[in-house]
Amino acid sequence: MMITILPNWHPIFVHFTVALLIVAAIMHLLSHFVSDSGLKNQLTITARWNLWIGTVFTVLTVAAGWVAFNTVAHDEPSHLAMIEHRNWAMVTFAALLGIAAWEVYLYRHRKGKGWLFTALLALAASLLLSTAWHGGELVYRYGLGVMSMPKPAGADHDHEQDNIPTALPRND
Repeated sequence: MMITILPNWHPIFVHFTVALLIVAAIMHLLSHFVSDSGLKNQLTITARWNLWIGTVFTVLTVAAGWVAFNTVAHDEPSHLAMIEHRNWAMVTFAALLGIAAWEVYLYRHRKGKGWLFTALLALAASLLLSTAWHGGELVYRYGLGVMSMPKPAGADHDHEQDNIPTALPRND
């Protein structure tokens, strides 16, 4: 049963995808600059787990995104934006699957990663950020996936009357 306020699960999964995979890329990159072998190893292990868990969430994100693509109400301009987001997502998904598979290979064969691996992961992370940007535009520019848009307040709408203190009161 779907939670009624949430039209689809894509917005939930996508945040895990972005966070875990960006952290994986940053940690892999940082591990190249650390001279302490223990810390380097910990960064690599943590990056690896972030990449693997992030890839699992990416599979869920893409599946939920596909459902959203085919079910969310939209008009022609937002449809074009949806296609652009979907195209970025498919390229990014393929790149991340390939990198995750490469990471599994490196782990199973007890091989270290090189700069090529890290550079491609950084490129995939850049693709992911671009994909996320396009997804954000779908929500914030086109209003897709939201139940209602707020009505603009009248000219008399003012936040000054909210009486929010500018500083904490002093206890003298």
